[in-house]
Amino acid sequence: MHVVAENVESDSGQVKTDFGRWEQTEEEVNVIVDLPSNPGFKVKGKDVAVVATPTSLAVSVFKEQKLKGDLFACVSPSDMVWTIDDNKLHITLIKALKGSTHCWTSLFKDGPPHSQYTADPWTLDNMRKQLTRERFQRENPGMDFSGAEVTGNYQGGGPELPS
Repeated sequence: MHVVAENVESDSGQVKTDFGRWEQTEEEVNVIVDLPSNPGFKVKGKDVAVVATPTSLAVSVFKEQKLKGDLFACVSPSDMVWTIDDNKLHITLIKALKGSTHCWTSLFKDGPPHSQYTADPWTLDNMRKQLTRERFQRENPGMDFSGAEVTGNYQGGGPELPS
């Protein structure tokens, strides 16, 4: 049985999780971790530990593990950036394999306890469409594809456009 994320913001291509949410572009995977909120108290950088390897990610806040697992695909850990903004920890991971053909279907490799981070079919479809629009924009910088409707064969990066 294949379990998918229960709370999905399908129109934005974001997968909601128990720690916050994640999303992707052609080049990046963005992980947003909700931080504890107490009136008059803010989480600081010294309270957070983010450890990334080419194949894994671990995040702790106040030494309490928020997420840990083997990533869906490889990243470049030396290019990782994280910031705290608006009581959220924003982690940007750079994909080792970039482009619209490298769509992550989950944040972590499948299987319990990480199967909840898998995008449901509707969200995955929207992610693939967005990556295809990004590819078209990159290949045709003078054109605006932001509102373009992507239909047909866009899985695997979409169709090849004539040169």
